[in-house]
Amino acid sequence: MSQERDTNGLVKAEVPSRSINRLAIVNRGEAGVRCLRTAKSLREREGGGLEVVALFTAPDRNTPYVRQADRAVELAAENGAVAAYLDHDGVLAALREAKADAVWPGWGFVAEDPTFVDRLNAEGIVFLGPPAEAMRALGDKITSKELAERAGVPVTDWSGGALRDERDALAHAERIGFPVVLKATAGGGGRGIRMVEKREEIADAFRSAESEAVSAFGNGALFVEAMVQGGRHIEVQVAADQHGHARSFGCRDCSVQRRHQKVLEEAPPPGLSDEL
Repeated sequence: MSQERDTNGLVKAEVPSRSINRLAIVNRGEAGVRCLRTAKSLREREGGGLEVVALFTAPDRNTPYVRQADRAVELAAENGAVAAYLDHDGVLAALREAKADAVWPGWGFVAEDPTFVDRLNAEGIVFLGPPAEAMRALGDKITSKELAERAGVPVTDWSGGALRDERDALAHAERIGFPVVLKATAGGGGRGIRMVEKREEIADAFRSAESEAVSAFGNGALFVEAMVQGGRHIEVQVAADQHGHARSFGCRDCSVQRRHQKVLEEAPPPGLSDEL
């Protein structure tokens, strides 16, 4: 394996020193079917010998995803199907049994788990996704904002780092101007987020967000930023390879949310101009 760094200092995806002959899908259901169909189409197009391995748990034994794979390896699921896909030791044992060269994680499960990527690298198995260092940088909101600023991407006015305490939060909030948003730097799922309309609310909001973040993520670090009012939540899908090529596959509107969690995603976003 060789490593390269991009202009922001992040390690680019590691370049495999051998071809991929056996691809394992560490997922199930729709995600697994999508990858399976794509891999088989690629195999037919290239005339190669790529084999696709499905990792599965007992309830999925007779699903199309498992039946149509070139090989299927069952995961032990004493604690349930979801836990089986999150069990690094169990998944790695299955990958060794399958003699997998590479892993496609789909979404959910281990798709954003940098520790799993580290363990694959140690086994000499290619992870078809971002390098662990990129996951760690983008999984932390403060680091993400700092990375965006270094790359010249506009960001909302914010505290510039983690808040020391309630007084620090108030000072930054008054500088930024109310309303503001307190956010946990760790985790996701809408947890550790508090909207603050006026200065009298900042102390309670700080304590509440900090407590929730510690409970949910084991990390109570918070930052504060300007609240965007009347905006829309637009996400852009981007794929990049290990050779520095990147491509956008369009965008989607994720503005319909409940408790800061997306309920509906619509593509293409309605009313968004081609220029934008």
